[in-house]
Amino acid sequence: MRLLFLGDMVGRSGRNAVFDKLPGLIKDLKLDFVIVNGENAAGGFGITEDIFKQTIEAGADVVTTGNHVFDQREALSFAERYDTFLRPANFPAGTPGRGSNLITARNGARILVANIMGRVFMHPDLDDPFGCGEKILDACPLGEQADAVVFDFHAEATSEKICFAHFVDGRASFVVGTHTHVPTADAMILNGGTAYMSDAGMCGDYDSSLGMDKEEPLNRFITRLAKGKFEAANGPATICGVGVDISDRTGLAEKIAPLRIGPRLGETIPEFWN
Repeated sequence: MRLLFLGDMVGRSGRNAVFDKLPGLIKDLKLDFVIVNGENAAGGFGITEDIFKQTIEAGADVVTTGNHVFDQREALSFAERYDTFLRPANFPAGTPGRGSNLITARNGARILVANIMGRVFMHPDLDDPFGCGEKILDACPLGEQADAVVFDFHAEATSEKICFAHFVDGRASFVVGTHTHVPTADAMILNGGTAYMSDAGMCGDYDSSLGMDKEEPLNRFITRLAKGKFEAANGPATICGVGVDISDRTGLAEKIAPLRIGPRLGETIPEFWN
């Protein structure tokens, strides 16, 4: 099974690049399943219902999020209505929406997708991400109810991300980090067969500060004063993500490689898909 994960869409530039390129990628690369992190899609802060629908229409099977999931207040209501929209599973009980779900891929496989948020340097008051992951796997184990299991681990600290991946190694197909908006060079398959990459990067304008117009962040570093608000950069976007081949027999990963398409970073497509 061929699975593509695309990192955080940032602003109009990032989401339009995904909407433009994703249908062709699905067709040309014969993708079975696509996950897109959409938590920064609306001007860099949150996601609207219309943008969520457009992402699904472009070919995403699931949209994951993170700490900005409810920055657009309408998400508090539409999160309940869509099985393919996920917010972090370790948010407090009673939070609208769902943190994981079993979705059928184009090839008929049952894919469990879970969205979990880290606590280090972020929100220490959240439920334990490791305990949350354990409960999700207990309820829908790989090889039983699920043919593949994917975790979007939305976190700041790479140590927390890799430790979570080791924690579920052999019980999940793929653990991918999001949130830092910078693609890492550590795509690998762990000893137990779980694919891992610390951060998928972002889908956005890399002539920026993490997708934001660079002038205001630069001003705040230099002066320590806010001169204006952060605005999403709107230059040409680069799409960043990760491609994984998952065994139809075991549900574990066989191959993993980054995907990058756009003007700023070195372009690459997983060679095992060419």
